[in-house]
Amino acid sequence: MIETQARPNRSSVITDRVVTSLFVIGPAVVLAIAIPLLWGQAVSLHDLVLAAVFYLVAGFGISVGFHRLFTHKSFTPNRPLKFILAAAGSMAFEGSVTSWVANHRRHHMFSDQPGDPHSPHRYGSGTLARAKGFGYAHIGWLFTPDVTNKTRFVPDLLKDDDIVTATRLFPVFAALSFAIPFGIGWWITGTFTGALTALIWAGFVRMALFHHVTWSINSICHMFGTKPFKTKDQSTNFAPLALLSLGESWHSYHHANPSSARHGVLPRQVDLSAGLIRVLERAGWATRVHWPTPAPATL
Repeated sequence: MIETQARPNRSSVITDRVVTSLFVIGPAVVLAIAIPLLWGQAVSLHDLVLAAVFYLVAGFGISVGFHRLFTHKSFTPNRPLKFILAAAGSMAFEGSVTSWVANHRRHHMFSDQPGDPHSPHRYGSGTLARAKGFGYAHIGWLFTPDVTNKTRFVPDLLKDDDIVTATRLFPVFAALSFAIPFGIGWWITGTFTGALTALIWAGFVRMALFHHVTWSINSICHMFGTKPFKTKDQSTNFAPLALLSLGESWHSYHHANPSSARHGVLPRQVDLSAGLIRVLERAGWATRVHWPTPAPATL
C-alpha cells in the first residue's frame, strides 16, 4: 500500500483546487488586467532588479533550503540559517516546508513508478501518453488531492519546533513576498503606479517564472536531456535550465546521489546552489556538507 493517509473530504479538495488555481492561473490573469492599464509605462530598472533579487531569494530558499537541506540533509545549518531558508523557500509560494518536503521525498521513494506524485510516465510510452504525462507532471498533478502522509515522510521535520513554526507562518511569508516589492516600489517612486509595477514584476512575474522552472524539473528533467548517471528512474540532465533553476536541472546525478550538496558535478556544469552552500560552509553557517567524490561514475 503506497499511502496510509485518509482520503481528503470534498470540501478540502475544492478548497485546495481553488487555491492552486489562484497561484497557477492568477499571475496570468493579473498580467492580462494590468498590462492594458499600464500601457505606455515602461518597466523601470528597479523593477527588474527587485524581480531578480526576489527570484534568487525564493529560488535559493527552494533549491538550497527546501530541497538540498530539508529534504535530503545535504548539510547541517546553524539555527538562524535553518529558519532563514525555511522563510525564503516559503516566499516561493510553492507550499509550506513540510508539504513541499513530504511530496519530494515521496517522489524519490517512488520515482517514475506508481506512487510518484508527478511522474510524466504514468500514462505509458506512446506519443499521446507522453504528451498527457508531460502536462500532468508539469501542472496537472497540482490539481489532484494531496494524499502524501506527512507523518510518514517528514517525521523529523514535525519534531523540529523551528520548522513547525515556519510551516505555520507560511501564509505570512507568502504574503510578504508580494507586500515587500509593493512597499519598496512605493518607497522608491512615491507613486501607486511605481508600487504596482514593482509588485507585478518582482511579485507575479517572478513567481510565475520560478514556478514553471520548478515544474520543469518534474516534467522536462524526467523526459528530455541526457542521462549520464545510472539511476532506477528516467531522471535527466537538462543544461538549458541550469542557470534559471540554480543548478537543479542537473537531475540525473541528483537521483544517483540525492544527498549530494552539488548536482552539477561534470565539467562546465554551473551549479549556483552548490556555490552558495560553499559560501555558507566557509562562513561557518553550514557544516558537515555532503560534497560528491572528485570523479563520480558515469554510464
